[in-house]
Amino acid sequence: MSAEKRIEATAKNIEGKIQEVVGELTGNPQDKAEGQAKQAQAQGIHVVENIKDEIKKALS
Repeated sequence: MSAEKRIEATAKNIEGKIQEVVGELTGNPQDKAEGQAKQAQAQGIHVVENIKDEIKKALS
């Protein structure tokens, strides 16, 4: 498990949530969409790290 990758993903998720809310509040659909994209990216990183963990467990 790469704790560093998980921390980066969590930070990206938080950044995305903030950007999405700001986009909603200001009526800026581009900011909202970019925020949602960052959240999806962060989720993808978490999925990859979970898969890596499962593979390591299976090989142990």
